Amino acid sequence: MSDATASVDTSRGDWNARDYARDARFVADLAASLVDVLDPKAGERILDLGCGDGVLSQAITERGAEVLGMDASADMVAAARERGVNAVVADGHDLGSSATIAGTFDAIFSNAALHWMKRDPQAVVDGAYQRLVPGARFVGEFGGAGNVAPVQSALRAEAEVRGHDPDALDPWYFPTNDEYRQRLVRAGFVVDQLSSFERPTPLPGDMSAWLSTLAGPFVNAFTDGAPRRDYIAAVRARLVDDLQDEQGRWVVPYVRLRFVAHRPGDTPSA
Repeated sequence: MSDATASVDTSRGDWNARDYARDARFVADLAASLVDVLDPKAGERILDLGCGDGVLSQAITERGAEVLGMDASADMVAAARERGVNAVVADGHDLGSSATIAGTFDAIFSNAALHWMKRDPQAVVDGAYQRLVPGARFVGEFGGAGNVAPVQSALRAEAEVRGHDPDALDPWYFPTNDEYRQRLVRAGFVVDQLSSFERPTPLPGDMSAWLSTLAGPFVNAFTDGAPRRDYIAAVRARLVDDLQDEQGRWVVPYVRLRFVAHRPGDTPSA
């Protein structure tokens, strides 16, 4: 998927924190080990890029670090603040120049957010580099090539059938390992670890709830009410044979790209 396919801004600006907590809490739960990879230290200043409702920001803070959360969604930022997280509304594409983000950081952490920053992924990586002190680290996990592939295909196909341009609606940037490594290196990072892995994920409820909560840019293209319900039902019908098991449980084929990189300096963190 190239940058040229992004004809609209599909950043995470219109999330509902309550729906996310109900339908997608597994996203943070399954990435809890990423905090161990970050290995935050007491006194470090850490930016949580795309902090969502602050669950992992809170976990980092409990390790003694000073955390600033940022997210494009005001509702998510409000939820993070309710957890006691210092969080601000800001777009990751503007990370390097945003007046809302003050100073530099000892580390930048990001879970399940970078694949929403499709408009200009290189600007996000460049901004992360600019916000780190020499030797500081960038640790992240997000959707890699093949992530939720059948769901993405069904959403696109059904949107096209109903007269919408799927390229204009598709919010996701799922790069290959080589592509993202090149982006990190282009920004100036030294890549310490980078790999992708499959994470088949049972959903806590029905596929319809996942679509409503996590495929908003597709779903919201349809007028609320019958048109939107019909679209969701049609996408669900395309997926039921492949993703629902005999017990009625839905399992979505997630693929995660996880990386650790650092900005070169006198005291690199690997």
